[in-house]
Amino acid sequence: MSIPYLLFISILTNYNALAIVDSQSVKNVDCAEKKGDDAGKKVSGIKRHIAVDTQGFPHAIEITTANVTDRKGALKAFERCKLSGVEKVLVDGGYTRAPFAKEVKHKLQATVEVVKRSELHTFKVLPKRWIVERSFAWLDKCRRLWKNCERNLNSSLQFVMLDFLAIILKKL
Repeated sequence: MSIPYLLFISILTNYNALAIVDSQSVKNVDCAEKKGDDAGKKVSGIKRHIAVDTQGFPHAIEITTANVTDRKGALKAFERCKLSGVEKVLVDGGYTRAPFAKEVKHKLQATVEVVKRSELHTFKVLPKRWIVERSFAWLDKCRRLWKNCERNLNSSLQFVMLDFLAIILKKL
């Protein structure tokens, strides 16, 4: 099961009261059984939903088909990995709905802060949001994860956790 990996990660890292949540759409190869279409990014494959602390280490991970919304995937990740001690959840504009904030308040007893871009079509580093993007960049360096090569979503989840574990052990 996936809980021992995340328990090990939580023990190794300093658990902060801030969780930063985002998702990444990844293309599938031919052998994958389940896939969906992410219409916003025009990707057919899976989505990786992660919640990281301020150091970029994961505390909640969920893998879904790409047609699952960011909000539903984040809530599934919170259900899978029982987070405690989180006071604030930082999200981007894709999570702006009142029901999402209400569910996070119910499940984590935390508030949701949406960090929105101020100007359209300009690059600006958003406060604390770059941390979760850096975590996705760490995963992209892992050769097996550049595309979803796994048949099952659970296998894909296990490889993401295994690669995060290797990343954390290298940083010790």
